[in-house]
Amino acid sequence: MSSRVRLSSIFNAAATGTASSQAPSPRAFHLVLAAASERACSGTLGPEDAHHLFDELLGQGTPVPERALNGFLAALARSPPSAACSDGPALAVALFNRMSRGAGPRVAPPTVCTYAILIDCCYRARRPDLALAFFGRLLSTGLVVNLITFGNLLKGLCDARRTDQAVDVLLRRMPELGCVPNVIMYSRVLKCLCDDRRSQRALELLHLMAEGRTGCSPNVVAYSTVINGFFKEGEVAKACDLFHEMMHQGISPDVVTYSSIINALCKARAMDKAEMFLQQMVDKGVRPDIVIYTNLIHRYSTLGQWNEAARVFKEMTSRGILPNTFTWNSFMASLCKHGRSKEARDIFDSMVVKGQKPDIVSYSTMLHAYATEGCLADITNLFNLMVDDGIVPNHHIFNILINAYAKHGMMDDAMLIFKDMRQQGVKPDVVTYSTVISAFCRMGGLDDAMDIFGQMIDQGVPPDEGVYHCLIQGFCTHGGLVKAKELVTEMMNKGMRLDIGFFGSVVNDLCKEGKMEDALRVLDAMVSAGIEPDVVVYGTLVNGYFKNGRIDDGLALFKEMLHKGVTPTTIMYNIILDGLFQSGRITAAKEQYCKMLESGIAVGNDTYSTVLSGLCKNNCFDEAITMFKELRAMNTKFDTVNITIMIGAMFKARRIEEAKDLFAAISANGLVPSVVTYSLMMTNLIKEGLLAEADDLFASMEKIGCAPDSRLLNVVVKVLLEKGEIIRAGTYLSKIDEKNFSLEASTTKLLISLFSTKGTCQRHIKLLPAKYQFIVGASHS
Repeated sequence: MSSRVRLSSIFNAAATGTASSQAPSPRAFHLVLAAASERACSGTLGPEDAHHLFDELLGQGTPVPERALNGFLAALARSPPSAACSDGPALAVALFNRMSRGAGPRVAPPTVCTYAILIDCCYRARRPDLALAFFGRLLSTGLVVNLITFGNLLKGLCDARRTDQAVDVLLRRMPELGCVPNVIMYSRVLKCLCDDRRSQRALELLHLMAEGRTGCSPNVVAYSTVINGFFKEGEVAKACDLFHEMMHQGISPDVVTYSSIINALCKARAMDKAEMFLQQMVDKGVRPDIVIYTNLIHRYSTLGQWNEAARVFKEMTSRGILPNTFTWNSFMASLCKHGRSKEARDIFDSMVVKGQKPDIVSYSTMLHAYATEGCLADITNLFNLMVDDGIVPNHHIFNILINAYAKHGMMDDAMLIFKDMRQQGVKPDVVTYSTVISAFCRMGGLDDAMDIFGQMIDQGVPPDEGVYHCLIQGFCTHGGLVKAKELVTEMMNKGMRLDIGFFGSVVNDLCKEGKMEDALRVLDAMVSAGIEPDVVVYGTLVNGYFKNGRIDDGLALFKEMLHKGVTPTTIMYNIILDGLFQSGRITAAKEQYCKMLESGIAVGNDTYSTVLSGLCKNNCFDEAITMFKELRAMNTKFDTVNITIMIGAMFKARRIEEAKDLFAAISANGLVPSVVTYSLMMTNLIKEGLLAEADDLFASMEKIGCAPDSRLLNVVVKVLLEKGEIIRAGTYLSKIDEKNFSLEASTTKLLISLFSTKGTCQRHIKLLPAKYQFIVGASHS
């Protein structure tokens, strides 16, 4: 039976059969509209049925009861989208307009309540302009507007982010019509202003309320809204000032206020202030909630302040506030992010002990941490525990497992999980396929990679650029340049992006492996794809040639680059200069340096370091010193690295005082000596027999806060031992122990050699710290 018949039957059943009662009674209208309202709320009333109902209503001679009509329109306003009716609020507006066009004595005129419902419908239907039109019609009727109507109007304007109009209604239109806004209306507009990042304007409105100029005093919600707005805009000082103003006004902050403040201070890393507000909150008898504690724990964890996070966690539980799953997960995630998976697992286990069931996020957090650290046994155990706990693994879990095994080359295990994933009805996504394909490509299993690639396409999962990049890089790395070019063409035909950064990455990987011929083929593939190599790609290839000892090939490629009009950069010249100096081709290096200067390319400290160190490595100390002095005469600003290089050159040229002067010049020029500089100075002073100066230099180093590292101390000990300065060497050996450093193998070997039974220092063995006497003695036994 259709709904139309059922609606008509209600009228017929309500009629008495007498001539005077042919028109439906008010009860009949109530029954009809009540039935329609029920269907609207359940989502089964369609537009066609609703319009047919109104045909019957408008065709009656009896006015429709106001209450029943408003109830029906309100039901449509609240009805959820459904297959029968996708937009109830819009249907309500359409029916009202139809009713208005047929209005007369047959239909009751709309009331203020009717217009309030219609205004709400307009905003629900995302028609704020129509809502304002209905408000204008309401005013033209002469009806007295009430707070409910204004409330709906303000809510709609705020939801539509028509903030200025909302302020105008609140401050001008309502007073004009004799309506005094209440604090809820003010709070709504205040929030709208703050959401628009206009918290200063919200503060002005709040002050109007506080001064008694609006007929409505602000409450804790109004203050909290603006305080939170200032925090969101980063105006921490203004937010705190307003908090104190609220307290001064005798308005006590509630848990929402404190939560807003503590959360904002945590984000700003002002943990001491956040703790201060927490204590104030407790002192005033406001009970902190789980949100506040979770924010504190999360921020302390993020900052790596685990003891503080644990303290807050303990404080929370001592106050009877049980952590929720989000709190546990947040704490664990921060620990795992900082490589503290063991402590995260302790949290996980304590979560279970306390009766809080871990969810899939808890498990994925721990599994990801184990995967990052390569703890495959832990991954297996935890995964089994998760399944036993009744949690069904999703894409993310399976992807973590597959990636963990694939990363360690355990493709058989990875493929078993891949198979199990599909058997459990979890369809692999592009991340899953990309993980497997990438792993096979890294291992040279290109046939397997292409098989998975084919499965991916067959399953309707479109490969993205990342998948193609993995395959292309795999074929390039393992000699399949022809197939790589086919895949490049396939990508281009699909309109996918192939940029120079991708090709540069492939070239770089091949150069690192010494596969220069393959790298050049990738260069050809790049050109065939319509992408011209830039100076970075050429620089990578030239550097690859130099690192592999193919200097002439590198220079030839550099000339080809110039011929193609690619302008060399400072970095490119530094690569060439370093390669030539390293290979001992000093004349060629000098020529390139002159060309660099003539071309006008910027020369900085990196270039000076390359040239000066290159000259020194090739024993051209005098040339290095001359160049350095010429540059100093030109007021060139050197860094500590340049000066350290020249200090070494001065010592090798036996110009000791000049080396000392250069060291003094570091501080004089506002620079700070590095550990390398101190190590160079101390070892050379010891070699020159200037032992007291070396000790003084070490003392000054510690005094200025430059901490000596293991390398420096080991080098100093070896030089002292070689000089026969056993007592001094013992002093520095003690410093190695104090700082929990280890002896380098070369230092240990020298100790054993010098203090062996045949060694010249055997009689002085008792001058060493006891620990090192034992080491030497143990080696003898």
